[in-house]
Amino acid sequence: MTDLSEAERSDRTEPAPVLDAQGRVAELRAIRAEALRGPSEKATEAQHAKGKLTARERIDLLLDDGSFQEVGGLRRHRATGFGLEAKRPYTDGVVTGWGTVDGRTVFVYAHDFRIFGGALGEAHAAKIHKIMDMAIAAGAPLVSLNDGAGARIQEGVSALAGYGGIFQRNTRASGVIPQISVMLGPCAGGAAYSPALTDFVFMVRETSQMFITGPDVVQAVTGAEVTHNGLGGADVHAGTSGVAHFAYDDEETCIEEVRYLLSLLPSNNRENPPAVTAKDPADRRGEALVDLVPADGNRPYDMRSVIEELVDDGEYLEVHERWAQNIICALARLDGQVVGIVANQPQSMAGVLDIHASEKAARFVQMCDAFNIPILTLLDVPGFLPGVDQEHGGIIRHGAKLLYAYCNATVPRISLILRKAYGGAYIVMDSQTIGADVTLAWPTNEIAVMGAEGAANVIFRRQIAAAEDPEAMRARMVKEYKAELMHPYYAAERGLVDDVIEPAETRSVLIGTLAMLRTKHADLPVRKHGNPPL
Repeated sequence: MTDLSEAERSDRTEPAPVLDAQGRVAELRAIRAEALRGPSEKATEAQHAKGKLTARERIDLLLDDGSFQEVGGLRRHRATGFGLEAKRPYTDGVVTGWGTVDGRTVFVYAHDFRIFGGALGEAHAAKIHKIMDMAIAAGAPLVSLNDGAGARIQEGVSALAGYGGIFQRNTRASGVIPQISVMLGPCAGGAAYSPALTDFVFMVRETSQMFITGPDVVQAVTGAEVTHNGLGGADVHAGTSGVAHFAYDDEETCIEEVRYLLSLLPSNNRENPPAVTAKDPADRRGEALVDLVPADGNRPYDMRSVIEELVDDGEYLEVHERWAQNIICALARLDGQVVGIVANQPQSMAGVLDIHASEKAARFVQMCDAFNIPILTLLDVPGFLPGVDQEHGGIIRHGAKLLYAYCNATVPRISLILRKAYGGAYIVMDSQTIGADVTLAWPTNEIAVMGAEGAANVIFRRQIAAAEDPEAMRARMVKEYKAELMHPYYAAERGLVDDVIEPAETRSVLIGTLAMLRTKHADLPVRKHGNPPL
């Protein structure tokens, strides 16, 4: 046996004391307490000082009390260099697990900004990959609570590669389980693409931002000075870019609305949305509807008032409320059953379809179809928005997105023509000819190739020009065109409308029709996937 010098003996690490079972349990409790506590009280105070909650506080707001089951709480990174080996906190900056919302399973991951600024490292990414895989396998919604500074620079490309795994899983889960991204802090660079791949994006004003290149880079490259919120804040993405579906003033309200959205969505694409027992009578008449929609097609009105009168208790959740306001997309209930509503908004741009409205409605229709949500389309559309900017911006291609989405949808589809339905916009807005199951109309409907004035100017231009009184001749021709081709029963007589109904009866007719369509089954052609006009 070789003798060791005193120096050599002093360098040897003393063996850890052997603990009994009780000692091991105490050790586990101490480690778990450290993981739950987080890095330091100072870091928590700094988070609160910014008006932000911690990752675990956010999870507690989202999930039912006491339902959270953490996964990977003891995970730590194994990176070295740049001082990382001396700083190995538990969770590695992201809290992952599952719980319930209204008793239904939901998976969640939440960045912890107190640890490495919520930046994504290799271990951090592996935890997210794991929980995403579990959500897909279990067939349950996934909610991400985002508050991170992008990739962890100290880990180099190993950290960056983690985003690829997230994007791949976002895409694999698309249309399979609901994916909801809640932006509660910064989200820059490639990290912004994961929320963009999900079904819904929530943002909080002042505290959350999303952008690919930050203000400093923008100024360096373009010379333009812009703030973080001015570049990628909640109002910018909710009202200008359309990246965010919802924007709220505080985290508590935001997360409460996430819970409400989840109550309207199925757990996966193999289930129907959760139904509830409606207190609002199915046969309730809507006498107010006659006065809400003026018979004069040139008078605007708020389509939201019509929706409130039709749906259960007047409650609905509008998606993209502040973007492309000339069209409304909303989730609501009719007799306790979830329905997706797409409606022209005459109060904004007369309800015309343009590039943004087409994109907004197309994405919403796709989402409804993916998750077995019947679609109700309320039409009052004078056409597509004319103009050089629209044509050069690709209104043909963007309008085709909405057309493709409707034609591809196999869920129950009902269209209701309230007033104007002109030209190609009428066809695109789920007309019977592109597959609407049931098409209804009010007696105020005007279904035509174009408005009577425009039609008369085209058809009778020679007679009008040759008349002694051109204006009187034009008025007579407009009246003649309306009487011949635009009376309320013209389309019904030709089978393009299944029925003309009284406005007051609309709610009961819609509910009865949806009940009939509940067992609808339609197959698409066998194919890998279509090639929509992206």
